[in-house]
Amino acid sequence: MYPYFRLAKEALKFRKAPDLPILGTHVSHHICWPWDIDPWMELNNGRTLTLFDLGRIPLAMRTGLAGALKANGWGIAVAGASTRYRKRVKAFHRIEMRSRCIGWDRRFIYMEQSMWRGGECTGHMLLRGAVTSAEGIVEPARVLRAMGLSEESPPLPDWVQAWIDADAMRPWPPQA
Repeated sequence: MYPYFRLAKEALKFRKAPDLPILGTHVSHHICWPWDIDPWMELNNGRTLTLFDLGRIPLAMRTGLAGALKANGWGIAVAGASTRYRKRVKAFHRIEMRSRCIGWDRRFIYMEQSMWRGGECTGHMLLRGAVTSAEGIVEPARVLRAMGLSEESPPLPDWVQAWIDADAMRPWPPQA
């Protein structure tokens, strides 16, 4: 089940938090509950992706993205992600999550998120998000204008551009 109560808690907790610049980092703290674990008694890989929502939504609120989405009747969808899992997270472990936007291109907004425990990174995700309307994808430059910000992205890190380039070579639709 989707963690709606946890999401509501995060939204309430950060509703009056200071604004963040578009490239600012939102830091939040979470607990791996027993319903988040898999048969190997650790945080389920799919649940990890769902828990990252708990960092992205308050990030969107604090940067003004959520307000621009609401004002324009837009949505946002995950259009791709690459995740690394490096350290086990077990039931009742406390984690720190760091979420930030790292730039955009003509179609997508790129974000990275990480989970930390005891000063070590347990997992890291690179995500591209698409702002959507009834007409399709909304160009990030238009979204940034709606937020009252500069439309120009900082240069994307080389590793992000390499991921974008590699993903563009991937056949779509995949062969059956």
